[in-house]
Amino acid sequence: MFTGIVEYVSKMEIRGNTLVIENPFDDVKIGDSISVNGVCLTATAVGRYITFTCGLETLKRTNLGIWNGREANIERALPVNGRFDGHIVTGHIDGTIKFLKSLKERETTWMTFSMPRERWGIAEKGSIAINGISLTIAKIDLDTFTVQVIPHTFENTNLRTLHPGDIVNYEIDVIARYLKGIYKG
Repeated sequence: MFTGIVEYVSKMEIRGNTLVIENPFDDVKIGDSISVNGVCLTATAVGRYITFTCGLETLKRTNLGIWNGREANIERALPVNGRFDGHIVTGHIDGTIKFLKSLKERETTWMTFSMPRERWGIAEKGSIAINGISLTIAKIDLDTFTVQVIPHTFENTNLRTLHPGDIVNYEIDVIARYLKGIYKG
């Protein structure tokens, strides 16, 4: 489990079905779960770099395969005795959507994305993970939703590198998912 609070941004490289990032941590070991752009991956080699083996389904359903050479958001799994910030993020990506536009207004950056197929999981003031970042939905339109991003989040994640048309990973809030299952809506 993750919180959506990005710890580090690292350039990622894909070699076949192997993903490699710089290792900024001193406590990561083989077998650890690490979120890379919101995708829960298992470390298969650790040293100066962390290596992950990506399944074909993972490469097909996420932006990892098309973001080769770009910066990825990195977060270690939440330790049992860790502080819980953000929201519950599983690392099980629902799919990809497009980043459409941003608007800077004083200390806020408004970022608009295409609506995912799970429209039922998008609610104003609800949570969503975009590239592994815990964000609050500020506005919903027919085919889009907008999040408000504070300067710290914008400057310390790969949101600052997005261009209109870029594909991002998303994960619907797990609580919304369970409510959907309970109410069969």
